[in-house]
Amino acid sequence: MKIKIGIYATFVVAMGISGLVIAQDANNDNKSETASSTILPKVPVAEVIQQEIVPSSEFTGYLASPKIVDLRPRVGGRINSIEIPEGKLVEKGDSLFHIDPRPFQIALLDAEGKLSQAEALAIQAQRNYQRLKGLVNKGAISRKDYDDALSILSANNAQVKSAKAAVESAKLNLSYTQIRSPIAGRVDRAFITEGNLVTGGDTNEATRLTTIVSIDPIYAYFDIDETTFHKLTSLQPSTIKNSATALPPVTIRLPNEKHTQYTGTLNFIGNQIERTTGTVKVRAVIANKDGKLIPGTFIRAQLPIGEKTPSILIDDQAIASNQGQNYVLVLDKNNKAEYRPVELGAMIGGLRVINHGLTAGEKIIIKGLIRPGMEVMPNPIPMHPSLAAEATQSTTNNKHLTVNEVEEKQ
Repeated sequence: MKIKIGIYATFVVAMGISGLVIAQDANNDNKSETASSTILPKVPVAEVIQQEIVPSSEFTGYLASPKIVDLRPRVGGRINSIEIPEGKLVEKGDSLFHIDPRPFQIALLDAEGKLSQAEALAIQAQRNYQRLKGLVNKGAISRKDYDDALSILSANNAQVKSAKAAVESAKLNLSYTQIRSPIAGRVDRAFITEGNLVTGGDTNEATRLTTIVSIDPIYAYFDIDETTFHKLTSLQPSTIKNSATALPPVTIRLPNEKHTQYTGTLNFIGNQIERTTGTVKVRAVIANKDGKLIPGTFIRAQLPIGEKTPSILIDDQAIASNQGQNYVLVLDKNNKAEYRPVELGAMIGGLRVINHGLTAGEKIIIKGLIRPGMEVMPNPIPMHPSLAAEATQSTTNNKHLTVNEVEEKQ
């Protein structure tokens, strides 16, 4: 009996100790959970930028060269040498091909010899005419002899002119044996090698040697819709009608360059709307001194179509999408993420225009795995590094940027 009581007491004490341990563990778990719940995710947060910009529409187009030359020889012969820098830039007048000049040198010598002969005969005819002219007045010779001498002089003078023309033609053909670039631009590969015979002439049957395209300036072609066309013409009706130089600026961007853009001027608008597509062909001229823009490249073109309006600009990486709805996470006064659907506009200067959904002064979460309603620890950053200083100055001085000014800061 005493043994059973001792075992029971030992069991009770053991259970009490284990219960104490379990209670302590549960208490520690609650403390750990409370401590972990106070650690908030730190996310980059930026204040939206508001600037006055000119609204624009974006179109797909392509680059084209203003001048394209299929280089062909004016005279035929054997190619002696080729100096073409394939795929590189050439200046107007650079020597590219050499045709064997010897046949044309011989032709020039022959023409010069015939000219000397014609000049000698013309001098003799002139002297004979002068003698007979004095005698006819005295009646010493007949009038027919005088007329014959005048006719011979006229014929010899005509032969001299013909011989001079032959000499000039021979010189011109000789100069054609050295084929030079007629324009400045980028040259293609040589379509023929040294030693080959080429056919010359002023038709397309002449041998094609290479192709040269001008690159500075370069053209950007794109099609605008009918609505944009009417907006464009309504902005400047007089300048659209009378002066191509007063047309609005155009900004283009290459597909592989996100932040680099090039500014030019719209210098041509088509004279009719294509009925099948409802579009009008337009053209912009772009400076291309470094030759980076290549003819045939696809581009995205932005065309101003309205007056300056206050616009909201944000970093494009802050935008998320859910079932086709674009949205951003706005930071409320309690540092909680608030779901906000937005309507996107065009890209300007590396920032996205927000047409609806955001107002000036609001702060948005730039990136991070955050759900709506979560409380976060904000880490303030500028909306865009290159525009941070301008954004601060704009808040202080109320300065407004146009499309071009925003782009120049990129």
